[in-house]
Amino acid sequence: MKKFNKKITLLTMFILVLTLLTAGCGSESEPAKESSSSAAAQNDPGASKTLNALRAKGVLVVGSSNDAPFAYMDVTKDTFSGVDAEIIGEVAKRLGIGKVEMKQVPFENLLLELNNSTIDMVTDAMYIKKERLDKALFTDIWYKEGEAVVVKADSPIQTKEDLKDKVIGGQKGVTFLELAQKWQSEGKVKDVKVFNSQAELMMAVNTGKIDACITDGIVAAYTLKQNTNMNLRLLTPYEAEAGGKIGAALRFEDKDFLAEVNKTLNEMRADGTLSAILEKYGLTKDYMVLSNEEAKTVNVK
Repeated sequence: MKKFNKKITLLTMFILVLTLLTAGCGSESEPAKESSSSAAAQNDPGASKTLNALRAKGVLVVGSSNDAPFAYMDVTKDTFSGVDAEIIGEVAKRLGIGKVEMKQVPFENLLLELNNSTIDMVTDAMYIKKERLDKALFTDIWYKEGEAVVVKADSPIQTKEDLKDKVIGGQKGVTFLELAQKWQSEGKVKDVKVFNSQAELMMAVNTGKIDACITDGIVAAYTLKQNTNMNLRLLTPYEAEAGGKIGAALRFEDKDFLAEVNKTLNEMRADGTLSAILEKYGLTKDYMVLSNEEAKTVNVK
């Protein structure tokens, strides 16, 4: 009987040791399981390589020339603000990218910086044009835009025809400068002066250095609304000649990421988020592209 009890005791001890060893193995394998799950979240096989990299980095760096009301730093709030800023901010959020940061770049250098990989995307009310499609991919259309002519409030200029024999200004690297130069070649204006920024352009009109300037209609309306001290007005009535379509630019190698961005934009267009952002900045339905089919950009290289 004593011998039998001794066997039971040894057996019990063996089972106890085995249980402890098994429990120890289980506790060690749990963290490995969590690590594997975390890695999968950082490397989603259903997402593009670029999107996975941006999710891991936690930030999308976009280039802008700091143009209000499109994509600019609001110094009072220290936030990236504007129409384009809010659109790309919502896209990034839906794609699981932690935040969006703006890098200020002169407008004419934006595509150069993009292809030098110092920024991930260009979001600065950039027109989708053939010569730009030769340098980068573009998203589907965000919205439409057109030019405006700005003159001094007391200027005798009332119509486009009154610009004959006048000196007008345009911003370097911007589509509307090309239109101003076209007017000069056609004899519709006397001369065209080139300025590096929107602020310089508007100030030149305000101080009488030039008679008028041709610039982005949405920018002009926003600037005059925000700066009531500027003694300027928009030429009206006025029919825009250089209407264009706005989108964001990406590198050619980010084609898969472009598809993800476009899919998100389509969802935003369908659920009303995109139009709500545009309305917030005063864009009417004339500026909106409400159909996904109409919004498609044909990218060519």
